[in-house]
Amino acid sequence: MAAGSAIATAGTLAPVPQQTTGGRLLRRLRRERKVVAGLVIIVLLAVVAVLGPLLAPHHPDTDDFGILNPPSLEHPLGTDSFGRDLLSRLIVGTRVSFSVGFLAATAALLIGGSLGLIAGYYGRWVDSLISRAVDLLWAFPVIILAVALVAIFGAGFKNVVIAIAVAFIDDFARIIRGETLSIKEEDFTMAARALGARDREVMLRHIGPNLVAPLTVQLSFAVGIGIITESTLTFLGLGVNPTTPTWGLMLNEGRDFIRQAWWISVFPGLAIVITVMALNLLGDGLRDALDVRGVSDTG
Repeated sequence: MAAGSAIATAGTLAPVPQQTTGGRLLRRLRRERKVVAGLVIIVLLAVVAVLGPLLAPHHPDTDDFGILNPPSLEHPLGTDSFGRDLLSRLIVGTRVSFSVGFLAATAALLIGGSLGLIAGYYGRWVDSLISRAVDLLWAFPVIILAVALVAIFGAGFKNVVIAIAVAFIDDFARIIRGETLSIKEEDFTMAARALGARDREVMLRHIGPNLVAPLTVQLSFAVGIGIITESTLTFLGLGVNPTTPTWGLMLNEGRDFIRQAWWISVFPGLAIVITVMALNLLGDGLRDALDVRGVSDTG
């Protein structure tokens, strides 16, 4: 009887395996339909960007298909004012638009995130100096600052990426500075400093991992805004090489034919809208999933 009771007690008190932090995060992400929908669209567009020339039915610069032909079975999105297949140019242009958006946002993350981390951690005159510089950037709208920088340094892929990255630095710096100010007062950070950890180690090993969530969310939004900014610059004639097919260039080429050939501008515009919408859905979903406050793992 005693043995049976002991076995029952042991079974009752046996520890229940706990789900890991990564497992809980995956559960939240799967429950967020916005994350799933946005991620599916982004993955598909990324595949198109990588395999663009292989997927395009025609060469994007071939101009012997007839001028301003409407959408048809042979040319699903029609042809432009030079007789080029619009679908092929749209597919190939995906790579350029995506590349500019991701490269600019990543560069802004690295620079702005580093500045925000340093300002928030050290405080005092370091924080004041960096914050004033960031406020100066914050005073200019993104598109105005990007246009001014491209006008100064010239058009081209590299200069467009740099201009958009500089325009986004302030967003990342402000967000990371605020998060760092809060995290550096947590018990684990103060304990690390008390045990003699160097500033670099505290920032990279203890504060840095806790910044992944806000950085990921902000990055998804920044990529979308970067794509819009690149399209706007190209539309204004300040974008990448004018011979390179991009969504903004296609919009610019179709503005003079909007009444008789609406498809030249509508389809690139829809590509921009769908891409930015997917990135915003992904960002919103990530923000909800990574916000542990008020998120329940039950069910």
